[in-house]
Amino acid sequence: MATMEQTRIGRTSSPGRTSSPGTTDPRLLEPLPIAARVGGDDRYTGRGVVSAFLDSGFFAHPDLAARVLDYHDLIGGKSGVELLSVAEASSWHGMMSTVVAAGNGSLSNGRFRSLAPDMKLVLVKVGTLSRVHHDDIARGIEWVLVNREKHNIRILNISCGGDYEISYLNDVMSRFAEAAVRAGITVVAAVGNSGHRGPGHIMPPASVPAVISVGGIDDGGNPHLRPATGYRSSYGPTIDGLQKPEVVTLADWIAAPILPGTPTSLQAALLSNLDRAPDHELKKIIEENLGCYPALDEVRGQPAYLIRHTIASGLRDGLVIDEHYKMVDGTSFAAPIVTSLVAQMLEANPKLSPQQLKQILVKTAKRLPNLEIDRQGWGAIQARAAVAMALEWGK
Repeated sequence: MATMEQTRIGRTSSPGRTSSPGTTDPRLLEPLPIAARVGGDDRYTGRGVVSAFLDSGFFAHPDLAARVLDYHDLIGGKSGVELLSVAEASSWHGMMSTVVAAGNGSLSNGRFRSLAPDMKLVLVKVGTLSRVHHDDIARGIEWVLVNREKHNIRILNISCGGDYEISYLNDVMSRFAEAAVRAGITVVAAVGNSGHRGPGHIMPPASVPAVISVGGIDDGGNPHLRPATGYRSSYGPTIDGLQKPEVVTLADWIAAPILPGTPTSLQAALLSNLDRAPDHELKKIIEENLGCYPALDEVRGQPAYLIRHTIASGLRDGLVIDEHYKMVDGTSFAAPIVTSLVAQMLEANPKLSPQQLKQILVKTAKRLPNLEIDRQGWGAIQARAAVAMALEWGK
């Protein structure tokens, strides 16, 4: 069985990464909102569309407002949206992926809102902090199939992957994914982060033909400053000889929420508070929070400029934007961006089938000239063009 590191595709930091290209401090190049980076059409917000998410855990983040319709914990055998009010160690990944897809940016004054801030959610826990098992993802897809009519689920986002490569013809999870698409659910899956290992290494459900598999690109947080480049996302051929991913989108420098009550949250709040504080208050604030960030304890008696150097280093190394958000990367967060775009397309034209939605995405995608075709499929999503084609489809 794979560990969570292997099956939970996203990660929250890159070893050795200190800043966006061309800068010395990521705060000088705070990532632009997703819509500004993918060309979103703000006339559509995912209103009336319901998407299910499978992940290791979730939390009712304020950016999701009251748009979670249902929550089911397959691992613990519990259900109820009220369970999401308590943040658990396993909640961070699903919280981040859902907010990237459906957050309204309430804690950022609307700045970090998603493409689909009105989309509603059904959340299914299929793992724990350390592991997401192949068979549990399969059970999660089955649960969504059984409950699709109850909640009118149109999209299923899966930002985790199975334990092993296997033909979709001989895999239960893959068969459930194919069945979901036949039932009218558009399945969007992260393709994985193993591109540095060469071709292959694509696990179900991303390897399933009917699934929209999403790879990543890196635009440095601002496409106006430099062209997008490739991300280390996995690419085909799959074990069945299929080319994956179909499309790519942002997988780096993505603003995502910090799980409340965690050491990361406490440190981000302290660093952000210190960053805003005047010099004469720095020592007092550090002494009131001894042990929260040990590097600050060691410099609290030093001149203010040295303390500020430690603060800046903490913000930079932790990829902290402020007390509420940090920058994250991984195809786990690329897939939700595609999910939010599909929600916009379905709002624009609810009659579209999963097959038609996939066809529109690939027809409107644009290939990056500096990235091998195998790594990007039909290319980077073009949000505004996809919505425009969705509107015209069938007329």
